[in-house]
Amino acid sequence: MSAQLLDGKVLTEVLKENLKKEIGDIKSRQGKGPVVVSILTGEDPSAISYANSQKKIAEAVGIDYRLKNLPASVSQDEFKRLIHELNCDQAVHAILINKPLPPHIEYSVLVNNISDVKDVEGLNLINIGKLFFGKTKLVPCTAAAVMEHLRFAKISLRGKEVVIIGRSEIVGKPLMLLLLAENATVTVCHSATDAAGKLVEHVRRADVVIVAIGQAGFLKGDWVKPGAVVVDVGINRVDGKIVGDADYESVLKVAGAITPVPGGVGPVTSIMLMKNVLEAFKQKILN
Repeated sequence: MSAQLLDGKVLTEVLKENLKKEIGDIKSRQGKGPVVVSILTGEDPSAISYANSQKKIAEAVGIDYRLKNLPASVSQDEFKRLIHELNCDQAVHAILINKPLPPHIEYSVLVNNISDVKDVEGLNLINIGKLFFGKTKLVPCTAAAVMEHLRFAKISLRGKEVVIIGRSEIVGKPLMLLLLAENATVTVCHSATDAAGKLVEHVRRADVVIVAIGQAGFLKGDWVKPGAVVVDVGINRVDGKIVGDADYESVLKVAGAITPVPGGVGPVTSIMLMKNVLEAFKQKILN
């Protein structure tokens, strides 16, 4: 068996064109479009690269992307004041904070100072609470990207056994809620599951496996049920190459479908962020 490739680059282009068209239509009717402010702190090369990638995607779909640079010496209170100013600015529809941040800055404090209607990463407590009750459209972007992959591939989740490996606040936990909303039967595995020797047992019964733990090649092919769908969220650098959390070659021989790394969930995550920017704009302007 050779798995179907769930190509994130193809999906990204489809989503990008849909987003570009919707934003263009809104601009022609409203005379304005969404504005996002992305806050960059210090000069971390990976953060700068990600911000440049955001800008490129935003401009491609018609979003006004504004980068706000802060020095690494900025205080927590100064950062909070900036967020308050952006919350009050009616011309700004979305706010996001790039990481990593300097050690003295607490991301969890800052994200909870962002207005819930401008929190396009979907990570403040209000939006996570709304997600619990199925009441938000500002969903954490990586989790949303996983769901978009499954939707695009027309993979039915109703009654399916889904195993998530990893319980992070940005992937595992929100994914659990999104999958339950699709009537999947969800098991979330983590380090204690592995330590108890139960992880492989859970994985082998899964129709869908989502791995997001940041360990290169962790998920082995002989753990996977033949024909199962495998979504690899991991991004790891090994010997100068980017690889996922799944041992790709061994899983490819067993799975029914798999996302590659790179080129799978990653590019879709970026476009889901821009989809959230549009959603924030729509909630503010059109509702």
